[in-house]
Amino acid sequence: MTRYLAPVEVPEAPAPLVDPLVGRFLQHLGVERGLSLYTVRNYGHALAELAAWHQDTEGKPPCWTGLGRDVFRAYLRWLGRRQRSRAAIQLRFSALRTFYRFLLREGRVTELPLRRLPLPQVAKRLPRFLTEDQTGALLEAPMETLKKEKERTGKPADPVPALRDAAILETIYSSGLRISEACGLKVEDIQFAGRTMRVRGKGKKERLVPIGRPAVDAILRYWEAGGHPRSPELPVFLAPGDGPVSPGSVQRRLKRHLAAAGLDPSVTPHKLRHSFATHLLDRGADLRGVQELLGHSRLTSTEVYTHLTLERLRRAYDDAHPRSRPLGAAESPTAPTGPDRTI
Repeated sequence: MTRYLAPVEVPEAPAPLVDPLVGRFLQHLGVERGLSLYTVRNYGHALAELAAWHQDTEGKPPCWTGLGRDVFRAYLRWLGRRQRSRAAIQLRFSALRTFYRFLLREGRVTELPLRRLPLPQVAKRLPRFLTEDQTGALLEAPMETLKKEKERTGKPADPVPALRDAAILETIYSSGLRISEACGLKVEDIQFAGRTMRVRGKGKKERLVPIGRPAVDAILRYWEAGGHPRSPELPVFLAPGDGPVSPGSVQRRLKRHLAAAGLDPSVTPHKLRHSFATHLLDRGADLRGVQELLGHSRLTSTEVYTHLTLERLRRAYDDAHPRSRPLGAAESPTAPTGPDRTI
């Protein structure tokens, strides 16, 4: 089956595409809006899937500017028959809505064909986070891996990769970074004297965040052991060849560290970002301040963490307060009777 659109691997230089509108859109996402490689890739895959479906069902590639609401209803039904999850359907139509808003701004269409198209609702899930003890174990995991490797082989292993991993995890937790933001840091972004850091977030948005002393020390230890050149334009965290370490590489190496520390293998670096926000709010940080630190454009994105902290407070209250537990039969008070009874 011939694909109408090949997935894009590099936003700055997308692979050749049959449809110039899609190619222009993906370039707009990667270059002009500065979205991550993974977002651009996923949007490309979503458009490719719809194009392939249209080719199979209609015998021709879609004319994007001529598709009506009925086409998208049929595509939605097809996704349902393929048993796509509600979240997967939402993601595909989010990509399509973004594409058509782009076409509207470009003057290619005069209305949005997906407007008011009912989609299956996704149940809201609270983000998972680590306790403070679990966070400490994760931050120490890279050095535990190094220690276990030495015990297994009887020879000292190269400490630089473990020190780099430890520095990345410390930095993510210290400042609440996304993994892509941590991997994209340059030496010139960190002001060691003032312990602040310039972070490039989604959509090319920049923010200034504090960085804690443990993270600073971890970075300096890694640089010292690896002989980092410390040139301003170089990445803070280097891959072999002096390029930036990739998020995928960090995630793969994390699996080894989790095993060495005896932690849940499903833990990802992003859990440290969730833990950062939750721990700050637990200790009384202002919600607006946490929003700025995380780089959220909307306060509602940050408010999800208040549900986590409130739930923990509720459990602590139920466990500790003497009148929060249901009374047993023997403890049940006798209801007052007669004229003295109150309601």
